[in-house]
Amino acid sequence: MPASDLRIVSLIPSATEIVAALGLADHLVGRSHECDYPPQIKNLPICTAANLNADQPSHLIHKQVTALLQSALSIYRLELVQLERLKPTHILTQAQCEVCAVSLVEVEEALSQITDQNTQIISLQPQMLDHVWHDIERVAIVLGCDSQPILNSLQARITDCQQRLKDLQHPPTVVCLEWTDPLMVAGNWVPELVTLAGGHPCLGTVGQHSSWLTWEQLIAANPDIIVCMPCGFDLAQTTQATVDLAQQSQWQQLQAVQNQQVYVVDGNQYFNRPGPRLVDSTELLAEIFHPHLFPPRYAGHGWLKFH
Repeated sequence: MPASDLRIVSLIPSATEIVAALGLADHLVGRSHECDYPPQIKNLPICTAANLNADQPSHLIHKQVTALLQSALSIYRLELVQLERLKPTHILTQAQCEVCAVSLVEVEEALSQITDQNTQIISLQPQMLDHVWHDIERVAIVLGCDSQPILNSLQARITDCQQRLKDLQHPPTVVCLEWTDPLMVAGNWVPELVTLAGGHPCLGTVGQHSSWLTWEQLIAANPDIIVCMPCGFDLAQTTQATVDLAQQSQWQQLQAVQNQQVYVVDGNQYFNRPGPRLVDSTELLAEIFHPHLFPPRYAGHGWLKFH
């Protein structure tokens, strides 16, 4: 298919960022309600909506999500009329997490209801960094473009980060919290990012989904640094969630708290999206862990020190 004939709908922010990084942003004709980067895609028609209110404290969002899943109801819905009107040649979605975005099954069911439409679905399911790079390559092949320049550029930045850390002797122990009420430790690609940034992830497993965490486990790990990155939260929401977390009686037992080594980050923009900006996320963590080696390029908008 000639590139000029591409009509792409992306239903997940990471896929939108992959398409844009491949130089195909002009071929996007629709997006999810959560896709907001790069900025020029914000005017695109929106093809999804949420069935919950995300502007609430962490524990209330958790209750809503749990109730929807237990009732076998979807957290998101597709706008079928919009999809039919846009007539996409390709739809990008995911098969990784029913809490994160519209699922592959939902997209397949929706397309079955739209007649006279020949649409190819590209489903992403990354669980670690290698999967993300493979997804970029796979999307490029399907859409008929070259992924090598962007992959080479991303790898060069990772290599530069590693070079600055080559003499590091004692990496700090780190816990990244993907949810704060209840506690959840970040898994999948996040432990890899921590390691690449010169930290030692003492909880969370590479390639495995984020898992619930007890206060006893967090206190036993007693990391040097805690990074709060609730899924889907921006910097302001994360700061408020961490303020609430700090009200817990066990909070002051943690050495990261005592040593003022707790940080809040924009998880929504950086850590929750398995796309090209995971390299930005690595650089962001390196700034936090090793400020003497990395200038604070992401400070203020990507991360803040929590007091």
